[in-house]
Amino acid sequence: MSDLLVMRGIVKQFPGVRALDGVDLSVRAGEVHCLLGQNGAGKSTLIKILAGVHPPDEGTITLGGKEVRPTSPTAAIRLGIATIYQELDLVDGLTVAENIYLGHEKTALGFFSRRGETNRAARELLSRLGHPEIKPTVEVGRLSPAAKQVVSMARALSYDARIIVMDEPSAALAHDEVANLFRIIRELTAQGVAVVYISHRLEEIREIGDRVTVLKDGRTAAVGLSARDTPTSKIVSLMTGRNMEYVFPPRTPRAERGPEVLRVEDLTAPGLFSGVSFTVHAGEIVGLAGLVGSGRSEIMEAVYGARKASGRILFQGRPVRLGGTERAVRLGMGLAPEERKAQALLLDESVARNITLAGLSRYSRFGWLDRRKEMADARAQIEALDIRPPDPRRPIKTLSGGNQQKAVLARWLVNGRKLLLLDEPTRGVDVGARAELYAVIRKLADQGIGVLLVSSEVPEVLGLADRVLVVREGEIVHEADAADLDEHRVLDLVMASTPASKEDPGE
Repeated sequence: MSDLLVMRGIVKQFPGVRALDGVDLSVRAGEVHCLLGQNGAGKSTLIKILAGVHPPDEGTITLGGKEVRPTSPTAAIRLGIATIYQELDLVDGLTVAENIYLGHEKTALGFFSRRGETNRAARELLSRLGHPEIKPTVEVGRLSPAAKQVVSMARALSYDARIIVMDEPSAALAHDEVANLFRIIRELTAQGVAVVYISHRLEEIREIGDRVTVLKDGRTAAVGLSARDTPTSKIVSLMTGRNMEYVFPPRTPRAERGPEVLRVEDLTAPGLFSGVSFTVHAGEIVGLAGLVGSGRSEIMEAVYGARKASGRILFQGRPVRLGGTERAVRLGMGLAPEERKAQALLLDESVARNITLAGLSRYSRFGWLDRRKEMADARAQIEALDIRPPDPRRPIKTLSGGNQQKAVLARWLVNGRKLLLLDEPTRGVDVGARAELYAVIRKLADQGIGVLLVSSEVPEVLGLADRVLVVREGEIVHEADAADLDEHRVLDLVMASTPASKEDPGE
């Protein structure tokens, strides 16, 4: 097949940084071409050049056999190149149809909006994508994340896009929504549309991708590999320079478990989960494995006091009154939530302030903030967790996802924690940064901290946790040491179509 898009020798220099150093990319019509690389590898810069956000300093872009140079996002769209970013650029207060045709509205005499025609055209696009149930007249702010993504795709198609770039499109989607996303992508490629797909989830690449290009340190590490036939170990090695066996840190052998940090008995929240009981010991990582919506995150939130529930919780052997996050923090718990940018970080504040945020009272004397002590504690955590760049005054929004997540962990370590609750700790984090986070989490457990971990990725739970609790339909249906489970067994348990009686631990 001939290439629809060819990018050759793309170079992009920013002050003090050579973001791209001769990158190549070739994409065929009707294929899903996966673009992989660690944070900072150059993926975002490359797609922004393709989208007309940045001009390349060197190199050529050929589309349909003709050399082009997108000078703006509007110019890129006119060429048939549409980009759907991870943070969807939809306007919640506008209708679905208005969002789809925003910027190229259907008008009469160049002034008057033709709403009827706009709504009809939007309805046709949504039907083409297999979603006629999404109404063109509904405000986008009332839609689910999956429906919003369909609207973004409809917008791309409204420009007669030949190439659609999707940046982490599955990040906010549940399992069934991802399956629907893949169905839409297959229909688009069957119509000849090329899709450039960016994801950190390697299992997705295997399922939806045709070919793979890997970037590392602003250069092309591999071009056009088979997404289905290339071993995962090779892809990881190309991305990180390390072998697959080193991604997860080795478990520390222990003669016996540490003392019990957390005991949960018959925890119940009607409609979410019921009869949940488990323990977490000092120095132990316990993983909750289950589908999105199975109740895993809700169980964690109830333990932390962020969700109402009945039952009994003991922390370090003492009963805890249910409800109230402040009480959980005082006892020695810390939570790293799933949505770190929305729920955990003050993006415009410094790294230091984000680290010390949960314990500012420690630095207050007679109403004055002891900034010297605050900065010293922040620097100590930056060094201990290897947060890069090691600048406490740097705005945290400028850090990569992996380093932002380290800062969230550092926040709790400043005050000393007995239990860390980690909800999707590597969401949106590349393979290399994940390996660093895994090493940090294992190091904390080795220091005696108990860890309760929720992850949608079964290999992550099995590779990191010491013990695994499988959650299905709000119940813990199986408990076993991670070493006694494999991915297929866990998937069989979490995806069973009929309710099953709880199995004995280690069965």
